[in-house]
Amino acid sequence: MRIGIVANESSGDQLGAGLIQAILHRIPHATFEGVGGIQMCKAGCNSLIPIESLSVMGLVEIIHHLPRLLRLRRQLIRHFLYHPPDVFIGIDAPDFNLKLEQHLRIAGIPTVHYVSPTIWAWRSNRIHAIRRSVDLVLSIFPFEIPILQQHNIPAIYVGHPLAQTISLEHDQIKARIELNLPVNQPILAILPGSRNNEALNLTAIFLHTALWCQTRIPNLHCVTPLVNNTIRQIVTNIKRQIAPNLPLTLINGNSHQVLTAANVVLTASGTATLEAMLHQRPMVVAYRLHPITYWLATTFNLVKTPYIALSNLLAEEALAPEFIQHHCIPQDMGQAILKFFHQPKQVRYIQQRYLHLHQQLRCNSNERAADAILELICAKSNKHETHQ
Repeated sequence: MRIGIVANESSGDQLGAGLIQAILHRIPHATFEGVGGIQMCKAGCNSLIPIESLSVMGLVEIIHHLPRLLRLRRQLIRHFLYHPPDVFIGIDAPDFNLKLEQHLRIAGIPTVHYVSPTIWAWRSNRIHAIRRSVDLVLSIFPFEIPILQQHNIPAIYVGHPLAQTISLEHDQIKARIELNLPVNQPILAILPGSRNNEALNLTAIFLHTALWCQTRIPNLHCVTPLVNNTIRQIVTNIKRQIAPNLPLTLINGNSHQVLTAANVVLTASGTATLEAMLHQRPMVVAYRLHPITYWLATTFNLVKTPYIALSNLLAEEALAPEFIQHHCIPQDMGQAILKFFHQPKQVRYIQQRYLHLHQQLRCNSNERAADAILELICAKSNKHETHQ
């Protein structure tokens, strides 16, 4: 069995790795090729191009990289048409993967899109592209299924693999000892994003916020998990300029341990907000887009949800204060962080809500996803044999 699979950034790499392992458990001799990061490659994927070359976020930001992205997509289309897999799986990245999936589906290759495009949040017209491009959507959030089924798109809820991976209980002291962090001091985790442009946009603001907090929270220590050496270099350079004396520990990977060790989290919007929620950590969420991207999104009312943080969307309330674009002001974000350090009753309420959501998302996602994909391959194969 040959499986094509494409992810474009670290959270997709995590999803892909878990899925590959689950399929290999069922079909030990299956082979995987496409685009993956360190984790997918370790699990057994042959990555045809580096995952970093696809990792771009934002409407305007993509324009700058568009010729290269289109060239890479054509390269992948040619490869999979010449070497047809038994199934192709696009992990998230709908702007890149849906068109790729459409070409392959027309050629008779079964296609799966893992992580539903956020049609409930913005650019709802993508529903037509989804219907043209995929045989099956694997949805990680339960509220997406009725929306997809309403538009006659085959979809299965599989939950989120992180909910299975991350424990329901967290040993903060143990995590601090293992990471060589202060055991008895308040700790703020700082997560400025896994993409280069996110780290460039947010690191300075986050460090200014940490400096503001440091003057008001005695012995505050900060810690940042880094997905790769490029992000480490960005954070190191900006810290040297802005906050050379800020007590900040940089950790390679280990985001789960970092979140376990922290009291409060300051994070970019994205999968990190889901991770912080699953670790039951109160968080402050921020995001900055290219000014033109932000203007387009607001002027044309492209965003349809009241929140941007996945944790708030799932909770259906603003448990995590959000600071977007020009609202990313260190003093304001610092005030929100300060409240979490000084309001234990509110923190306990948030932790209880996050634990409940965690339990809802726990449903053996990798196994469910693997079973659904193998059933699709079997159904398509049987249909093909019947027609012959």
